[in-house]
Amino acid sequence: MKNKIVFILFSMLFLMKTSAQCAMCRAVLETEEGQTAAEGINNGIMYLMAIPYILVAALGYFIYLRFYKLKK
Repeated sequence: MKNKIVFILFSMLFLMKTSAQCAMCRAVLETEEGQTAAEGINNGIMYLMAIPYILVAALGYFIYLRFYKLKK
């Protein structure tokens, strides 16, 4: 039961919309009309943050496949 609760909490954290801006970027970009630059900066930060996680996941997947094939 405890594992299910922890899984649900982590799932909810990953499904939330995130805003990954530092305090200085946010303060400067909030003064702009239309907020188009703020959205662009936020998307760029999210993109740069996701790339290392994708690379590590791909590497882990290939290592898993390599060991799985050796066991067969």
